[in-house]
Amino acid sequence: MKKINFQIKLKYHLWFWIIYFLLNFLRWGAYFNDYSYSLKSNLIEFALHIPLVYFNLFILVPLFVLKSKYFKYTLSLISSLSVVYLLKTGLTYFIISKNIWPEANRDYKPFEINHIVAVCIGELYVLAIATSIYLMLTWLKERERNKSILENQNKIKLKYLKNQIQPHFFFNTLNNLYALSLESSNKVPDVIIKLSKLMEYVLYDIENTKYVPLINEIDYIQNYIEIEKLRFENVEVSINLESNIDTITVPPLLFISLIENAFKHGGLNNENLKIKINFRIIKSNLEFEIINNFVISQPVKSKKGIGLSNTKKRLKLIYKNDFIITQMIKFNFYVIKIQIPLNNED
Repeated sequence: MKKINFQIKLKYHLWFWIIYFLLNFLRWGAYFNDYSYSLKSNLIEFALHIPLVYFNLFILVPLFVLKSKYFKYTLSLISSLSVVYLLKTGLTYFIISKNIWPEANRDYKPFEINHIVAVCIGELYVLAIATSIYLMLTWLKERERNKSILENQNKIKLKYLKNQIQPHFFFNTLNNLYALSLESSNKVPDVIIKLSKLMEYVLYDIENTKYVPLINEIDYIQNYIEIEKLRFENVEVSINLESNIDTITVPPLLFISLIENAFKHGGLNNENLKIKINFRIIKSNLEFEIINNFVISQPVKSKKGIGLSNTKKRLKLIYKNDFIITQMIKFNFYVIKIQIPLNNED
C-alpha cells in the first residue's frame, strides 16, 4: 500500500496555522472595521479548516489519490465539503449572527446556491494552499533523504572497489617475498620495509579519506614500483611530473591498478620492460598517462582485468561523466590516459 511519508515537525504546523489565522483575522477585521466579528468568524472557520486539511492529507490522498481512484476521491471530497458547509452555517447562525453571510452585504438564507459555492470555494482555497505547502515540504525532505541514501551507497561501492585492489596487490607481493626467502635473498629486508610502508598507507593514511595529496600517492606508487622491480631483472620505470602538483589531491589508489597492469601485461615474455608514467595539468584537468612496451609478437589483449574495470567504475562514481579515459596501442606501446577535474587543497 502506497503511503505519504509525513515527517514535518509539529512546530511548523503550528506556525503555519497561527500565521494564517492572524492574517485572516487582521485582513477581514480591517475590511469590515469589526475585529470582534472577524475573530469569531475565523475561530469557527479554522476549527473546520484544520480537520478538513488533515483528513484530506492523511486519509483521502493515501486512500484514493495514490491509488489513482480519482472518482472516489472527488466524491469523498464533495461529501467532506458538504459536512463542512453544514457545520459552518449552523455554527455561524447559532453563535455569531442570524445573518450567515454578512460579507455579501445582503441577507442570505442557508442552502442558497451562492452561499454554498462561496463556502466551498473558501474551503478549497485553504485546502489547496495547505496541501501544496505540505506536500512540497514533504517532497523536499524526501529528496534530501534519497540523496543521502544514494551518497551512502556510493561510499560503500567506492570502499568496496578500493578494497578490491589491496588484497590483489598484497597477495602478489607476498608471493614474491616467499620466492625471495626461498633463495635466501638479501633483498628480503628491503621488501618487508617497503611492504610495511605500503600497508601503513593503505590501513591508516587513506582510511575513510575521499582525497589524498597527489604527492603522497606518488610516494606510494614509487614504493610499489621498487617491490615490482624484484620480479623483473630488466625493467626501466620513470615518473615525470610535468606541472606543479604540490596542492593537487586525488582519490586514493586511483592509479595503482593501472600501474600493476603495466607490469603484469607488459612484463609477459618481455626481457626489457619499459614503463613511463606522466602527470601533467591541462587547463583545469589533471592528466595521468602510463605507457608500457610489450612483445609485439604476442597476441595483444585488451586490459579488461580487475585494474581497468575497477578504475572505470570508481571514476564513474566519483566524477559522474566529468572524466575521460582512453586506451590505445601505438607500435609496440600500450597507452592509457585519464583526465579528471583538478581538486586543489584548501
